[in-house]
Amino acid sequence: MAPRAYPFFRKVPLTTDTDTRHLERAIELARRGDGHVSPNPLVGAVIADGDETLGEGFHGELGGAHAEVEAIRSAGGRDLSHATLYVSLEPCCHQGRTPPCTDAILEAGIARVVVASDDPSEHASGRGLGILRDDGVEVVVAEGELAVRARLLNQPFRKHARTGRPWVLFKSAMSLDGKVATRKGDSKWISSAASRELAHHWRAASDAVAVGIGTAVADDPLLTARIDGLPIVRQPRRVVFDSLARLPLQSKLVADARTIPLTVVVSRAAPRSATDVLESHGAEVIVATGENEPARVRSALDQLGADGVTSILLEGGPRLAGAFLDAGEIDEIRLFIAPLVIGGRSARDPLESEGVESIADAVRPLMLTTEQLGTDLLVTARILEW
Repeated sequence: MAPRAYPFFRKVPLTTDTDTRHLERAIELARRGDGHVSPNPLVGAVIADGDETLGEGFHGELGGAHAEVEAIRSAGGRDLSHATLYVSLEPCCHQGRTPPCTDAILEAGIARVVVASDDPSEHASGRGLGILRDDGVEVVVAEGELAVRARLLNQPFRKHARTGRPWVLFKSAMSLDGKVATRKGDSKWISSAASRELAHHWRAASDAVAVGIGTAVADDPLLTARIDGLPIVRQPRRVVFDSLARLPLQSKLVADARTIPLTVVVSRAAPRSATDVLESHGAEVIVATGENEPARVRSALDQLGADGVTSILLEGGPRLAGAFLDAGEIDEIRLFIAPLVIGGRSARDPLESEGVESIADAVRPLMLTTEQLGTDLLVTARILEW
């Protein structure tokens, strides 16, 4: 999906090294809030007068000050009438958990604002910039590589703002011949320790981690983020797609459902007695409706999004991942390819979907990158951009 256009703002490629350097720094600062501010976006800000940086800030805590306010505070009361505010996302203009950033910018007397990306939310989408412009502030909206980087930084926020559904990252580990388990179901461990550690960082940055009932029963996972030496501020919600409510009550997921959120997604065919017992043990149960698995995936995502979930790390199994693919709800794929060959006609594939009938209809990523990670190769494919 193409980004929204600004019909009344000057949208230009940044041509000066000064503007580029300060906006790059704002994007770099924004990343510091990763895993701490959802459902809010990641935002960083820099206030500068020419080459001199006067203040910096980022949104670091849900309910805490926004990046623009932190940068103004960091400037320490200096005269900002000739300064430029560089911000990775359009400043807010509405009263939420905090006052509007546009008010703070105008009160500080900042003369110029350079924005890397728009806020596609219905209550924003150019309104904040319009307020600044009408009060005499010069507004510049960047385009080009920095604008793309800023948009990619907030894909979960952007998709949720536009569709109401969470952004979905599908993660899997497979062998050189494309298998995620042996014919008997053994999958521990295909990926290396370094790959598994990185996946825990992805869990920590996600609002939720999702698996199918087959994975939940076979592996009895915790689905928590566990990183040596790093305290986890917020554990992701655990989501199990379990059409008939078969999740064992003795499972690790149910055992700590009262302390770490657990959502079980069932179909209308799930026995009421089974869902009642899961709820009595602290699990949330939502009923996904629809005539097939992809439709039920979309129904579940609608409900999770309405409950504030903006990002999901989808960890399998293959059938659930295939249903997400068929539903058109996988936004990014990250595959660890391990240096081993499994073989086996009945060994599992990463995505067991209905698939396409011709190569011309195959899903083609917008972006593809590769990275060596220990003994594994990490392939990242961006499927959709919001």
